[in-house]
Amino acid sequence: MTIIDSHCHLDFPDFAEDLDGVVERARAAAVERMITIGTRVDKAPGVVAIAERYDDVFFTVGTHPHEAAGEGAEDFPAMRAFAKHPKCVGIGEAGLDYHYDNAPRDVARRVFRGQIALARELDLPLVIHARDADDDIAAILSDEMGQGPFRAVLHCFTSSRELAVTALDLGLSISFSGVVTFKKSEDLRAIARDVPLDRILVETDAPYLAPTPHRGRRNEPAFVVATAAAVAEARGMTFEALAEATRANTHAIFRRLPLAVSKLPQTVESSH
Repeated sequence: MTIIDSHCHLDFPDFAEDLDGVVERARAAAVERMITIGTRVDKAPGVVAIAERYDDVFFTVGTHPHEAAGEGAEDFPAMRAFAKHPKCVGIGEAGLDYHYDNAPRDVARRVFRGQIALARELDLPLVIHARDADDDIAAILSDEMGQGPFRAVLHCFTSSRELAVTALDLGLSISFSGVVTFKKSEDLRAIARDVPLDRILVETDAPYLAPTPHRGRRNEPAFVVATAAAVAEARGMTFEALAEATRANTHAIFRRLPLAVSKLPQTVESSH
């Protein structure tokens, strides 16, 4: 049984000296696909290079809310150009973060809406970051969905049950990270238990938020297995069933993500 890490950051400096090892350990853990997520348009070439280096790594392009006031944050023509790459599977990481407030809130909201419009235009899913901004996230998503449908996933979900319900009512999906494994995350596990099975994804958000029992270490895609196990336990289902469901859900959202093919020995070439 294979699984997908729907959100990691393989271009971050934490992995620079060990990227081959990180990818190999993910493969050994039966992680069949990894989506490395864009945070700044001017760093997109590095993300692209990693996706081109590994057959099982794909990418998104976008502006993280921390970077919303930075140069190129609203360079939508550049995003559109990167999105033409065959391994680009989504837009983002976009959203709002009122915990750090690294950008003026009106600017952050504008950049967020711009990326929603781009995702809608290109029929690509939006990867949403939401922190301490539940009301504005809910209002913007509801308003934008009224202007035309789009696919999206709330990544590394740690927000309120109310935001989860709003997102689900809008047809969006919810992804859980290693936070769901933490001892004090009972409320989050309750949300993970109640999200419809066809709307749930798992991720690492590596290099951050390593799940128990790896907490305190640099996170990496192989550890998504521990997160999936915790979600499966919360839902009272087998790991295998949860892995299969989240795999199918990831493909349903990230429609450019190719289905896995059987891996051949490296010395044998496929005839296809």
